[in-house]
Amino acid sequence: MKLGAMAATLAAAWCMTGCAGTPTADDGYQPTTAAGKQLARVARGDHRSDANIARNQYRHPVQTLQFFGVAPDMTVVEIWPGTGWYTEILAPYLRDSGTFYAAGFSLRSVTVPEYRERIQREYVAKLRDNPGVYDRVKPTAMGPPEDWRVAPENSADRVLTFRNVHNWIKDGYASLVFDGMYEALKPGGILGVVEHRAKPGTSLDAMKASGYVTEQHVKLLAARSGFEFVESSEINANPKDTADHPEGVWTLPPTLRLGDKDRQKYLEIGESDRMTLKFRKPAG
Repeated sequence: MKLGAMAATLAAAWCMTGCAGTPTADDGYQPTTAAGKQLARVARGDHRSDANIARNQYRHPVQTLQFFGVAPDMTVVEIWPGTGWYTEILAPYLRDSGTFYAAGFSLRSVTVPEYRERIQREYVAKLRDNPGVYDRVKPTAMGPPEDWRVAPENSADRVLTFRNVHNWIKDGYASLVFDGMYEALKPGGILGVVEHRAKPGTSLDAMKASGYVTEQHVKLLAARSGFEFVESSEINANPKDTADHPEGVWTLPPTLRLGDKDRQKYLEIGESDRMTLKFRKPAG
């Protein structure tokens, strides 16, 4: 493709997700690369709700995906996308040149909680109802008893998961999930993990109850599956979060489990303090 045609194609892709304004992320970050600017436009695109865009300030999606080295021509797997907050960014970003697998909750499990079944069905409906953005998403599943292959073996450049490790720990199959993510990655591929961060020394029982996990434990799980730790980032840190709330991480927004009790206090804290960790599947 000639340079002029390539530029026109990229511009059209940006406009599909909203052309107005300078491509500045909602957290104030200003990307300098073409791919970063494309991410910024997608992150506040017209296909996203105002409520989801408002959470960009806490989740820093442009900086996070750049830290994980996600490029638009890669094969990327998102583990447990939930309601699709990150899918709204990844799917259009990868749509034209890349491949995107969305490994949702396994509905074949007899023990899947009702709320996860409901979320997964709503997620599938979300993909179906907006084909202009989601028609090329490849849905797969992750969960017991048998859904551990989220993508073809050694096929993914990146496997990403956001705020899910605490669930796997509580459910008792974290090691199996990390094994499955390792299998999906190409040699040299990157695993990106964002997770609510517990204070060092927090017990496993406290992690299960609170939803906060220590960095040491995440690194241990990754190492057991064969991953090498690469580096961490404080992109998603929140120093206001003391990680010791009465209803765990769900005390904070967006859940606000205490309702109106101390609501303003928790709104002022914002979303949880989060680790952002990068691991690599060894190349040889």
